[in-house]
Amino acid sequence: MSPQTEPAPRAVVVMNPRSGGGKVARFRLVERAQLHGAQVVLTDVGDDPAILARRAVDDGAELLGVAGGDGTVSAVAAVAAEADLPLVVVPAGTRNHFARDLGLDIKDPACSLEALHGGEAVRIDLGSVDGRPFVNNVSFGLYADALLAPHYREAKALGLASVAGPYVQGRQWVDATVETPEGTIARPQVVLISNNAYHIATPRHLGRRFTLDGGALGMIVLKRSAGTPPEPLPRLIRELAERGATGPEGEGIVTWSTARITLDGDAPDLAAGVDGEAVRLRLPVTCEVRPHVLRVLLPRQRPGIPPEPVVHRARRHG
Repeated sequence: MSPQTEPAPRAVVVMNPRSGGGKVARFRLVERAQLHGAQVVLTDVGDDPAILARRAVDDGAELLGVAGGDGTVSAVAAVAAEADLPLVVVPAGTRNHFARDLGLDIKDPACSLEALHGGEAVRIDLGSVDGRPFVNNVSFGLYADALLAPHYREAKALGLASVAGPYVQGRQWVDATVETPEGTIARPQVVLISNNAYHIATPRHLGRRFTLDGGALGMIVLKRSAGTPPEPLPRLIRELAERGATGPEGEGIVTWSTARITLDGDAPDLAAGVDGEAVRLRLPVTCEVRPHVLRVLLPRQRPGIPPEPVVHRARRHG
C-alpha cells in the first residue's frame, strides 16, 4: 500500500495585476500559483479585495493568499484573520513593507508561493483603527496628506516632498491632541501608529520592524515649532529621536509602545492613511493592537529578519 498523504488545503490567491507596475504578469505569478494547485482570483479596477476574499471563504477556501501592494494585502489579511484561515503573502507591490518585515524575499515574489505547501506557520499581530484592521500603520498629518498628492503612488518621494515644507516648519499640523509619556501634545505635525514599532535610530534600518508579534502598537509623534527651518524628513526624525521632546513647546519626537491610543480634538474628523489608503476618520479615533490574530504561512527558504542593531546613545551632560 502507498503511504497516505494529507490532501493540500484548498487555496485561493487574490492578485492585483496592477500593483508594483505589473509584477503579477512580470513574475508569472498566476501560472506559478496554479502549478501549486491554487485557484487565482484577479482584481479588476474598482474591486474590493476583501469582498473577493470573503467570497472565496464562503465557497470553501481553506487557505488564502494575496499578491499585491500593502493595501491589497491588508484587505485580504483582515478576512483571513476574521475567518482564522492561514494567509500566504506574495510581495507584488512597490514597497512591500509588510512582506519585508515578515522576512520574505521581496526581489522574487514567486518564492513566497512555496509556502502554499508545507509553509512555516506563525501568528502575528494586527492593528485596528476603529475596528478596521491594518498590517502596517495609520498615519496622520504629513504622511496622510502626501497620499492625496498627485501621482503619489508613482513617485512617493516627490509626493512626500511636495507637502513636507509647511509641516517640517511647524506651519501645518494635525488638528488633534495625543497623550504621550512626555505629556499631552497638541497639534503635532506627524502621528504615526504602527502595528509593532518602527526602528528609527539608524539610517540603514530606518522604518523597519524587527518583530510583528510583540503585542503592542508603535507610536511616533513629531512636534515642530512654527518658523523652524526645514530639514530633510529622515534626518529630522533621527536628530529629534536623539534629543527627545526637549525643545520649545514640546518640540521634538516622542516614541513609545502601547496597546491602545486615542486621538481627540474639536474637529469632526481627520485625514488619515491606513496602510497607504487615504481615508477620513471621525474623532475621537482609537487604535489598538490585536495580538496574534493573523496566521501566516512563510516559505522555508527566505531571507528572514536581520537582528536589530544595538544603539549606543551619547550621555547628556550639564
